[in-house]
Amino acid sequence: MANIALLMAGGSGARMHQNIPKQFITINDRPVIVYTMEAFQRHVDIQAIAVVCISGWESVLQAYADQFNITKLKHIIAGGDSNHNSIRNGLFEVEKHYKRDDIVLIHDGIRPMVSEEIISDCIITAKKYGSAISSVPCYEPVMRTEDGLQTCDFYPREKLRRSHTPHGYPIGKICDMYRLAAERGITNSTSSNTLLFELGEQVYFSAGSEKNIKLTTVEDIEIFKALLVAKKTEWLK
Repeated sequence: MANIALLMAGGSGARMHQNIPKQFITINDRPVIVYTMEAFQRHVDIQAIAVVCISGWESVLQAYADQFNITKLKHIIAGGDSNHNSIRNGLFEVEKHYKRDDIVLIHDGIRPMVSEEIISDCIITAKKYGSAISSVPCYEPVMRTEDGLQTCDFYPREKLRRSHTPHGYPIGKICDMYRLAAERGITNSTSSNTLLFELGEQVYFSAGSEKNIKLTTVEDIEIFKALLVAKKTEWLK
C-alpha cells in the first residue's frame, strides 16, 4: 500500500503582502515549499509527493525539487480557482496513478514544520478509521461575536479542537466524496474535512503540534525562523 503526500501550493498568499507567492519565499536559503517537501521526502512511509502549484510557477517548483534532491516529487498539478477546486484537481490526478485503498495526505504547502510523528499518526489513523485530521487541543477561551466589538457567547474549550493539516484518507473514499459533493451542489468547502462533515461523514483526529504552523502572515515567518534554530531544553519532559 502506498502513501502519497498531496501538497497544496496553489495560492497567491495575498495576506503576506509580498511580491511572490508565500510558498516560494526563501528562508535561510530555502523556499518554504522546499522545507515542506523535505519533511515528506525524509519520511520512510511516503512513497510519492504531488504538488498542486500556482499557475506559472510549475517550472520553478521542479527546478527547486531538482536542486534540493526531492526525488519523491512525481506530480505537479495545476491549481483551481478556489481551494476546493485545487484540492479536487489534485485528488483526481492522484487517483489516476494509485490504488483506491492507497492513502493520500492532503497538506498545506505553507506548513513546513510538519513532523515525522504527525505524518506517521495521520497515516495510521487514516488506515484505521478512513479519515485523519491532524489537530491540537484548544487552550484559549473562544468567544463568539456578532459585531466584532463585543462577545455574545463562548465555547467550552475542552470540547474544541483546532484542525491543522495533514488530512489523510484512502484515495478512493475522498475522491468519491468530492464527486458526491459536486452532485449535491457543494462546491466551496474550505477543506476536505469540512466537506466530509457537510456530507454527513465522521472525521477522526490524529496527532498534531503547535509547531506545525501555517505561514499566513509576516509574523508567522518570524516564528518559523525562530523554530528553525530552536532546540528543546534538556530538562523539559
